[in-house]
Amino acid sequence: MEQKPLLLPVVVYSSVFYTNVRNTGFIYGHTVGFDVEKPISTKGWTSEEITKVALLNTLYGVFGLVTHNGNPKDFIEQTIHFYRQMNPEGFSLLKKMLPDSSASHKLEEMIDERVQTNDNIISKNFSHILTNALLFMDVLAYRQYLLHQEIPGNYLKKLEETIISIVSLALKTKSVKSNYDDLLIKLFESSVRYTKFSKVNIDTIEMLELDYFTSPLEKNYLLDIAGMAMWSDDVLEEQESDFLYRLAEYLEIKTEFATESIASINTFIKQYQKEIPYFKYSNPVKHFYDQATQNVVVLITRNKNRLIKELSQSGELMKLLALSTTRDLDAKEKKKVKKQLLDICKTIPSLTIFLLPGGGLLLPILIKFIPKMLPSAFNENLDIE
Repeated sequence: MEQKPLLLPVVVYSSVFYTNVRNTGFIYGHTVGFDVEKPISTKGWTSEEITKVALLNTLYGVFGLVTHNGNPKDFIEQTIHFYRQMNPEGFSLLKKMLPDSSASHKLEEMIDERVQTNDNIISKNFSHILTNALLFMDVLAYRQYLLHQEIPGNYLKKLEETIISIVSLALKTKSVKSNYDDLLIKLFESSVRYTKFSKVNIDTIEMLELDYFTSPLEKNYLLDIAGMAMWSDDVLEEQESDFLYRLAEYLEIKTEFATESIASINTFIKQYQKEIPYFKYSNPVKHFYDQATQNVVVLITRNKNRLIKELSQSGELMKLLALSTTRDLDAKEKKKVKKQLLDICKTIPSLTIFLLPGGGLLLPILIKFIPKMLPSAFNENLDIE
């Protein structure tokens, strides 16, 4: 349904804008509606199509919020410039376009490139399982671009680092620890686009450089991300609640809004839990890992003969694999195994999935499966971190 341009002058408070966006589910990575004048029916739409419209509409909302301009043509032009600056090497899809592509078509392709879903973990980039929840970063960066006509240096990197650190701290605070909390951190790390992590080294809220973020949109989003990471079926434990309120205090968010944030996450997830891929299962991270294992095993089985041939030609790797069945490999040996296995994956097209961003997350699945293909001297205790 065609929507009218934003009415001029566009005057919306940041807190109202953020609350409206959050109510659509976009902040949580699962859009259930749009903040528009006329309701839009999404019957028959894919989750990817819904997310694309949600991203486009949220960007348009920020455009009006910052510029007080509701002209769609100006919005499209500014947004194209923004994404070109955000991705200076260009989008793969743009390279295929004809020079006379319309501005609206170019923007549509750019939005398409940004949105990833986890409907099919293998055929799509599985490392972006949480990308939809991180799409609001585009909105925050776009606001910076509109204010300064450029994205401040290292802004996206700083934002990502802060998100990962906050998620890590939130999980450490959980009263009921899960064996998959570390995997959740790895999933977040492999979902980011501007930062390379070795290890999160933030141990307390005080260590976070939160004064870097001055906008209510940034602060509210960081608080909601922490709440999402901590969410479970149970009532929020006292120390978990204390963590969120302390984080709100350091972000200079009013207590009332922190309470609203906690309640909003709980209400939204409970209402839509059966529809949200991430929260559909009692332990969503375990489900992801199990599903990924099944899909990777299928790929390995289909390429078994080629893989065995490549392994047999690498003497050092075979020695290390044999050694690992009798003792734990040290860090240097594990690094060698990982490097040589990735080199082998480069030679087998179907296994280049392990070379994608976040691919290392699934490499242990390959390593654990190797003994089943090799002589009985190798056993199933093979395990590389």
